[in-house]
Amino acid sequence: MPAPAAAVPCILSLPAGPLGEGGARIPWLERAHALGFTHVLAPAALAEQPAEDLAALARICHERGLGLIVDIDIARPLPAAAALGREHPAWFHPLPDPEALPDPRHPPKPASLRWRLHDPAVATHALPWWQAHLRGLLQTGIAGLRLLSIEAAPAHWWQQLVAALREDVPEALLLAWTQGLTPEQVAALRGTRFDHTFGSAEWWDFRAAWLGRELQRLVAVAPPLACAGAPFGGGPMPHGDTPAKTRMQRLRAAWLAAACAYGWLMPAGLLHDEAADLALDDDVRAINAWLRAVGAPPALRALHADDGWVGVLREQAGRAWLVLINVRMDREVVIDPAVIAGGAACHYGGWTAADGVAPAEPWRLAPGEVRVLEGDPGRPIVLPVRTAAARQALEAATRAPRIAIEAVTPCLDGGRFAIKRVVGDRVDVEADVFMDGHDRIAVALRWRALDEKHWHEQRMTSLGNDRYAGHFRVERVGRYEYTVQAWRDAYASYRHELTAKHDAGVPIALELQEGRLLVEATAAAALPAARKPLRALLTALDKAADEEARYRLLIDEDTAAAMREADPRPFLAEHPPLRVEVDRRRAQFASWYELFPRSITDSPQRHGTFRDVIGRLPALRDMGFDVLYFPPIHPIGRVFRKGRNNTLEAGENDPGSPYAIGSAEGGHTAIHPQLGTLEDFRALRDAAEAHGLELALDFAVQCAPDHPWLREHPEWFDWRPDGSLRYAENPPKKYQDIVNVDFYKEGSIPALWQALADVVLYWVGEGIRTFRVDNPHTKPFPFWEWLIEHVRTRHPDVVFLSEAFTRPKPMYRLAKLGFSQSYTYFIWRHTKQEFTDYLTELTSAPVREFFRPHFFVNTPDINPYFLQHSGRSGFLIRAALATTLSGLWGMYSGFELCEATPIPGREEYLDSEKYEIKPRDWNAPGNIIAEISQLNAIRREQPALQSHLGVRFLRADNDQVLFFEKSTPGGHNRVLVAINLDPHHAQAADLHLPLADWGVPEDAPIQVEDLLHGLVHTWRGGRQSVWLGQDLPYAIWRVEG
Repeated sequence: MPAPAAAVPCILSLPAGPLGEGGARIPWLERAHALGFTHVLAPAALAEQPAEDLAALARICHERGLGLIVDIDIARPLPAAAALGREHPAWFHPLPDPEALPDPRHPPKPASLRWRLHDPAVATHALPWWQAHLRGLLQTGIAGLRLLSIEAAPAHWWQQLVAALREDVPEALLLAWTQGLTPEQVAALRGTRFDHTFGSAEWWDFRAAWLGRELQRLVAVAPPLACAGAPFGGGPMPHGDTPAKTRMQRLRAAWLAAACAYGWLMPAGLLHDEAADLALDDDVRAINAWLRAVGAPPALRALHADDGWVGVLREQAGRAWLVLINVRMDREVVIDPAVIAGGAACHYGGWTAADGVAPAEPWRLAPGEVRVLEGDPGRPIVLPVRTAAARQALEAATRAPRIAIEAVTPCLDGGRFAIKRVVGDRVDVEADVFMDGHDRIAVALRWRALDEKHWHEQRMTSLGNDRYAGHFRVERVGRYEYTVQAWRDAYASYRHELTAKHDAGVPIALELQEGRLLVEATAAAALPAARKPLRALLTALDKAADEEARYRLLIDEDTAAAMREADPRPFLAEHPPLRVEVDRRRAQFASWYELFPRSITDSPQRHGTFRDVIGRLPALRDMGFDVLYFPPIHPIGRVFRKGRNNTLEAGENDPGSPYAIGSAEGGHTAIHPQLGTLEDFRALRDAAEAHGLELALDFAVQCAPDHPWLREHPEWFDWRPDGSLRYAENPPKKYQDIVNVDFYKEGSIPALWQALADVVLYWVGEGIRTFRVDNPHTKPFPFWEWLIEHVRTRHPDVVFLSEAFTRPKPMYRLAKLGFSQSYTYFIWRHTKQEFTDYLTELTSAPVREFFRPHFFVNTPDINPYFLQHSGRSGFLIRAALATTLSGLWGMYSGFELCEATPIPGREEYLDSEKYEIKPRDWNAPGNIIAEISQLNAIRREQPALQSHLGVRFLRADNDQVLFFEKSTPGGHNRVLVAINLDPHHAQAADLHLPLADWGVPEDAPIQVEDLLHGLVHTWRGGRQSVWLGQDLPYAIWRVEG
């Protein structure tokens, strides 16, 4: 009796030797049973034994719970003297003895006979013999046959043979050895009733995709089995360079075979290595036990082969198992379960190992490790349903907008923040708008200033693919809002349908009646002014002579205009309003000059005053600057005052750092006495305005230790246990003369917040409309959002510049919160690629919608390394870059004199003006005042240079030459700039012009004005040459026409 067919075949191929040696075979059979195998496989030679011997062996196997499977090789040659060969010589092809010496006197004698089953006649006549032969073998009690050399007979022959055996011995296992078959040969076997096929897992390299594909092909024939090694010496066993690695490799092969198919076959030789037992019995027993528990999978998942590991997912009855194999013997691997089986492993959770312990994430496998995890599907999230809530949900759904308005641009963080524009800008708005069905919809852009009650409206234009576009202009400083509305356009839908039917010759009498009803209903709902033309239309329809006349009336353009005016806007949908923060133009285009008023003097021993600064105004105006910025002008603290070069001991006459704000003379609303009085400040303010200059003040939220607030409001500060205060730091810099307020102390809320707002409003009251804010990234974001809103609601023309040299995300967040401008990383960008990448980032959405970069070339805190060793040419290079790449640029005094003496090894000035009075000779030799004046003049004349937007980097055949185009929207003003980035050498380059984009033929002349020399040139062709020396390392042209 054969063993009952197991759900998952686990087959051990026995060594050939013991099978013919009586009792020697018993230990192997008992070992196979102990290891959990369901069947044993014997070689083809056993089929040639007497039937009683085969029956005896089958009985011994059955007594030990095993089924005996025997190999049958239809390509196995018969002896030349075989009786079957004599009876049917046409069935065979004689094969000579390969070892016999040739004898020319006699024809070669055949040594064996090979079946000719691909001959149709032979296949037909030999089939009954094979049926009878295999039926006889199966009737001895063996469990099944492994059918070899499938390719040696046509597919239809196998179909007939297997069908006959199924009739005679239905319980027999018929296994097709499909290794080595081509995909076409496998496909031809479909419909053959094999129980199983065989994949080629033992030949896989744990990387290539072919194994998974092969298994999927075999499934179409019969569920495939896999082998842990080639049975009966058909191939080498996995082998490592140490016994331990050999053991790992063979265990790896065993688990792969067991996991990737519907069952597995293991050669007995896998357990031994050169007669040494590898102690794999427990592992093999565990594999077979796991297969019995798991059962045959309903379908195969694709193998997942990653870098150094293999994963197989098996699913069965709502459970899942992952077999993970580290194929590397030399290193650990990390596994992401999300990538296994195309993400299918993520459908399950609660992954645990055999011991019930969940693996820590990420999953890590030791070298050569195999791990089996079991998981189950997560419990779906089912919410309780209450009748009232369900009714409310249904009612809400019936009232929900039928029209979708999506992807509105510009829109910043879902409308959380306002986009930025300046007065006169055009705001281009787009949106995706659509609804169910095929009806026409109307889409409108609506906008208003926030002090207006009524909305302005413009119908948006379809761009195709449900995208619509419109625009409006912002004409005043302050805040605007805009939105997109859409509704079902009943008349447009009707008109489209009516026209289509009329043009197709379809009767439209009923449609004409519907049109009249539509006009009547629209008139009834319209305001009196819009109702009058519709009443006239109804009268005309009633008097129309025929259908054609009524048709013409209903589609007339006047009718369309009247219906549009009276449209009741059914299914009206509206996007939540979005905001635009509109600044005055100087928020986008300005040239800043920073100076310390105390240094406007003829002697370090005499403190400069506001009145002294008035004398500098004509020079600053002539250089082309329009914003004059002062560091803090408030009383400077005396406690822990800094000395020269940031020393901790100040001398009697050391002025200290202006950022140590506050002393007995006052705080943030007071003026340092040595600078002058409030009247002196007002005089300077008025004189600056008369010279076309606006004053910008520094707003630094920090205090000297003797600031009045420490005495008046100690609750605003975070005192240490010993009664001291922690001084300010901005690593690596330390500010022992400064302490910070604490925004979230109980006593600070809201008094400190309001006090700081009052400081800003005080100076606004003194005519200041621009504030440079020191280190805003070290203060709470909510404070800045509130403060800027608080100030700009009252004074929308106030501009805030953020000095946040910090990470990009905090820098951008501050801009979103309301800062009008921001310092940038410009100082630390030097190469062509760096400028290209950075400007591309700044001019791309969404950054372009809220961030205005301010390109300062130096600051009192930053003496750029580039300038320290570049000489005069380097200063010209940085000035040209800043003035042409951004609408906002600035310089700290001394730049025009090419000052750059550093503290050795640091990006700071030696004898920094932050700590001493520093008179200057403004006419010192080598200055670049004339060049700065010219660059600022060019900026004022060329609108394209008045924003960082509109830049396009062009090709220059030299990495040291930056070449770019700046243009206004529509290209009405187009400027070309070439800059030599090398301060030490002249550079030449071929410049490539985008003539096709300009609509200029390749051979057509174009006029360009050299803005540095006032000359007009005629260029022909898309390639022009430039030479940029050290005295003038840049060139600027305006393209005419």
